[in-house]
Amino acid sequence: MNLVRPAPVVPAARPLTVTPNRPSVPSPASAELPTVLVVDDEPELRGLLGEYFGRNGCNVRAAADAAEARQLLAAGRPDVAILDVNMPGENGLSLARWMREVHPGVGLIMLTTASETVDRVVGLELGADDYVPKPFELRELLARVRAVLRRRSASPVPSSAPAAAASGRRVAFGACVLDLDERKLRNAEGGEIDITAAEFDLLALFARHPNRPLNRDQIMEQAHNRGWDVFDRSIDLRVMRLRRKIERNPDKPEVIKTVRNVGYVFVAA
Repeated sequence: MNLVRPAPVVPAARPLTVTPNRPSVPSPASAELPTVLVVDDEPELRGLLGEYFGRNGCNVRAAADAAEARQLLAAGRPDVAILDVNMPGENGLSLARWMREVHPGVGLIMLTTASETVDRVVGLELGADDYVPKPFELRELLARVRAVLRRRSASPVPSSAPAAAASGRRVAFGACVLDLDERKLRNAEGGEIDITAAEFDLLALFARHPNRPLNRDQIMEQAHNRGWDVFDRSIDLRVMRLRRKIERNPDKPEVIKTVRNVGYVFVAA
């Protein structure tokens, strides 16, 4: 299926001049241009977007999957990332969730061929700035990228973890420490405590909202994960497992407390 509608301004696709795994060092002139990261498993589309955005004043970096995108992000933060939702392996929604945690200042635009609205709703709930269904016109995608750049430049970069600002994105949960960058929980001796992806998402949500009671609906919406189900009990079970890992006495919690008739609150030190 053709994923891009024909348009007179669309140039012929040519290979990207920037090797995805080895991003080149920008010249002083190109360093002033906005950088766009394209993450899509289709090489033809990556080449087409690289050519088109390059011709329209952007530095372009491209990745075939989420793992390659993480490598490029480690080398340098782009201004906007265009993420394909339906990639093999780790999909675009999972990558978007991670980027919102680790790189909150990057604009996110989601691409998908899905006809249902669920991917769009989930992507926007995760903090995506915009959503473009395939097939699309290149001029429309460029306009949306420029709109995201304008909005981002006019707004301060959000903090993904207020409680971690003074400690290098590490948040204390009692005697344990959550490292938001490494996605790891460590005990007082520095040893790693095994946690699932859903448990990390829940701890990261509490870290973003210290001393603020969160009800179950807020937790379901903001710590969205495929592991969640529709029953409130699933949240209670995850909190119970986390308490066993971080509380001195899980039966008398001091870090993640229950708020009667509301939900839970993370009591920051």
